[in-house]
Amino acid sequence: MELAHPLDGLDARPWQSFSHAYGSAEDLPDLLRALVGTDAGAADEALSELYGSVLHQGTVYAASAEAAPFLAAIAAAGHHTADVLTLLGAMAESEDEHGVAPGTVRAAVADRLPLLLPLLAAPEPDVRRTAAWAVSHTRATASALPALRGRWDEEPEPAVRAEVLAGIARLDPQVAAAAATALEPSQPAEVRMAAVFAHLDADAPWTETTHTTMLSLLPADDLRSDLDHERGEPLAAVVEALLGRDRRPEREAAFALVDAALHDVRADVRAEGLWAADRACTLSRSAPSRLVQSLRAAAVDERSVIDTASLLARLGRVAEPAADVLAPLAARNPHQDDDHADRALAALVRVAPAQAASLLAAGLGRRPRSLGAAAGFPSPAHSAFPYDDDLLDAVRGRLARPGALSGNEPWQLTHLLAGWGADAAPALPELCAALRHHPSRAAGAIARVAADCGPGERARAVTSLRAAAARGVLPAAQALYDLDGELAPLLHCLEQELRRGAGHVRDAAGPAGALGPRGGALVPALREALGAAAGGTTTPALDTDTALAEALWRITGDADEAVAALDSVFARAERNAWSRWSVVRAARTTTLLGPAGRPLTPRLEAALDDPAQAPAVVTALTAVAEPASLDRVALAAAALRSAESDADPAGACAALEALGAAAMTDDHLRRLAALADGDARVVRSGVEDRIIEQDEAVREHARALLRAFSHPATA
Repeated sequence: MELAHPLDGLDARPWQSFSHAYGSAEDLPDLLRALVGTDAGAADEALSELYGSVLHQGTVYAASAEAAPFLAAIAAAGHHTADVLTLLGAMAESEDEHGVAPGTVRAAVADRLPLLLPLLAAPEPDVRRTAAWAVSHTRATASALPALRGRWDEEPEPAVRAEVLAGIARLDPQVAAAAATALEPSQPAEVRMAAVFAHLDADAPWTETTHTTMLSLLPADDLRSDLDHERGEPLAAVVEALLGRDRRPEREAAFALVDAALHDVRADVRAEGLWAADRACTLSRSAPSRLVQSLRAAAVDERSVIDTASLLARLGRVAEPAADVLAPLAARNPHQDDDHADRALAALVRVAPAQAASLLAAGLGRRPRSLGAAAGFPSPAHSAFPYDDDLLDAVRGRLARPGALSGNEPWQLTHLLAGWGADAAPALPELCAALRHHPSRAAGAIARVAADCGPGERARAVTSLRAAAARGVLPAAQALYDLDGELAPLLHCLEQELRRGAGHVRDAAGPAGALGPRGGALVPALREALGAAAGGTTTPALDTDTALAEALWRITGDADEAVAALDSVFARAERNAWSRWSVVRAARTTTLLGPAGRPLTPRLEAALDDPAQAPAVVTALTAVAEPASLDRVALAAAALRSAESDADPAGACAALEALGAAAMTDDHLRRLAALADGDARVVRSGVEDRIIEQDEAVREHARALLRAFSHPATA
């Protein structure tokens, strides 16, 4: 392709008719001109703005395809070549395309390969390296692969050779894996690292040679490619690739690599081993028990104990064999602020809670991480942190000094007491006093603690809650109702909240609906709030209307009113790209209506193809649709797809339970068995501290379903 001026034809394009992340692309000509200008600062700023507009957080647009020819010409002309090549390669790599047909942007970059391929022989090593990365992402194997193979034969620079080999692997893994000499010890480390990944990409057998090569490259952090972000931590990336094969030999090979790194005498290698162990435990169900002893062995000093503590905490009771490396540090300086001791104790809370309780008591007020871990033990939906006499005394002492409490401490302390129930009865005076300072936190705890106490303690609790409810404190009125059945204060507070509007309405709708017909006096306020919120398409507006519809249904049993409100929510959600979870919540409320919600069947069916929405929709359809109209086998398949894609695994299990054994084919049972007993985790994303715990919960539910479906007569 003849090299003309890079901006020839720039003004002939109707840029205002193309769009990027921020709307009209009419600003692109000036940005492209700045790239070829003499002002270095303006060029840097233009490049940054281009990343934000034509490659916004990895998304490409119609304007991206239009800009690609000019960017290629700019790179070929020698203007910020390596930087522009990086942008082009990332545009070609993207599969997140907005407003264009799939592959449009990649094709636009590939169309300019005649300009880009000569850059593989540029004088500057960084340009050659970036060119190899960029052209391989075009997927234009016919033209790019021969050019890269030719470069491999000639390239002397190790970092460039590594990127060339990685590019060949991207286009044809088998060709790259065939470069056997790349693994030889005489080759530069960068090349050997690329060769290891090439073997993995080709699904070539993991051998003693590749194992030895990988270990010889440790520490491998300096071998990471700044262009390949998915492999930013080489050892962890190799472990992930091996586990991804989901075969026992490769799984054991992955664990052997981690074991070796964690036992290495070099601290930087052990650190990389810890990253790899973290990745392994997040991906593999067998990894925690298999690696816990190696993690314990890696905790050789204070720094390594702290580095290991977070992962041990996420492993929970499986990591109990490593409690002895946490305990000494966790017990240090209980009367002083000590962040390292706090981190170790927070991990011990999850790993060996009974052992941690007395240590938390000694350091309460100076161990905020540990208190947070105990208050959330093992999660808000599960059992409480173990009761301990010393810890009860320490909590009472903290609550007696309300001015000293900060942050989440009021919730954490009262949550601990609530979890202990009647065992925490000695703390009722402090809880009642705390109502004045932290009413929303203390009220529920008072009801939970006093529920099983004697008449004297209950009377004291009721008196305190009644006084707070009279001041309009909704949590106190709710707690009073839960403890003693007094309805009038709760109705009064709920009506006040409903009439305050905005964010107060949704918080009040749930407790109002929970009253059922006893909440009849709230119906006018609920209807008024529903009318006031109608029309909004934001997530809070949609969720508020769903909560109001549910409350009205629970109180009045008027299906027409609830169906109309929910139908409006579903319709408005179609206009909000971020509303998928609002649809889930509306579907869950629809489930409560049973056959009375049948008019919403078309709305539910329209959401069935979204993996995140499918489980709630499937459950709702089983409740509301005409039974004969349901294709239960297809619905089970939709639920399984949701679980397998980590969209909503917990909801998928609930949906399968609602469908029952008759919906399960042999293939469905095979897939459910993989969810129940496969080594690969089903839950792979979410709040980091909860992924392992949530996956184990899904695993247990899937196992229970498998037993029930395999033996329906005895379930």
